[in-house]
Amino acid sequence: MSAEPAAHLADRVRAFGHRLLPTRLLSRVTWHVARSPRPWLKNRLNRFLVQRYGLDLSEAEHADPCAYPTFNALFTRALRPGARPLPEDPQALVSPCDGTVSAVGHLRGEQLIQAKGIEYPLSTLLGGLDATPLRDGAFVTIYLSPRDYHRFHAPLAGRLCAERHVPGRLLTVAPCAVRAIRGLFLRNERHVTLWETAVGPVAVVPVGAVNVGSIETVWGGAVADAPGLSRDYAPGAGVFLDRGEELGRFNLGSTVILVLPRGAVRWADGLVSGRSVRMGEVLGRL
Repeated sequence: MSAEPAAHLADRVRAFGHRLLPTRLLSRVTWHVARSPRPWLKNRLNRFLVQRYGLDLSEAEHADPCAYPTFNALFTRALRPGARPLPEDPQALVSPCDGTVSAVGHLRGEQLIQAKGIEYPLSTLLGGLDATPLRDGAFVTIYLSPRDYHRFHAPLAGRLCAERHVPGRLLTVAPCAVRAIRGLFLRNERHVTLWETAVGPVAVVPVGAVNVGSIETVWGGAVADAPGLSRDYAPGAGVFLDRGEELGRFNLGSTVILVLPRGAVRWADGLVSGRSVRMGEVLGRL
């Protein structure tokens, strides 16, 4: 098990201040600004994003930040074809996104670890879906910073069998908040997806955050358009996506939590909290 360390005083002060912010209002304002096509605004914002966070656009669809029609289009940019070849090993579990590992390991019954000294129940994370098949399973939590590629993909081939949209807050999911805010991922808005795979049921949970006014899926669009969505699919009726295919995207940064059943994966050596990963990189072997 590897996770963020225990919170220190600075983390608690920053987290307390953030909880007082009107994050919904801020996110709505950001939503409109990020989608403005006005060249004088979006070009300044796009160049600022690249310079401030050191975005690497060498693998992106467009290398020129001003080629994107809006700030949000740059943030949710696609990769150019062939930029991320998948491993040849069919048993390789690949990272669903770019980001930094926040926590990785195995569940203790239904308990996942958020940070040192903070656990939370899988059944609550899944928004009412049955957590029993995933008890004592494996999980990894990946944080996407503003500089990361913001689409998320299938870590292995699977068919969608259920999804739940869980309304909630839009607190920051930056490392300081993960260390200091107990039950952070349970407080925030999230879209739970459950997949039938060759190793059994697998959950992929994108979690919203401040300025993430929308999580989108490739099969349903913006999940906020159907608040509280609860859908179970008949066998064979849900969308099937192969390993590496796009599942959806964040409109600005957030976190992805991946949960697999017991005995499904052996995590790769060196996969620890604080390690940067890229979509398509091998996280472990099925």
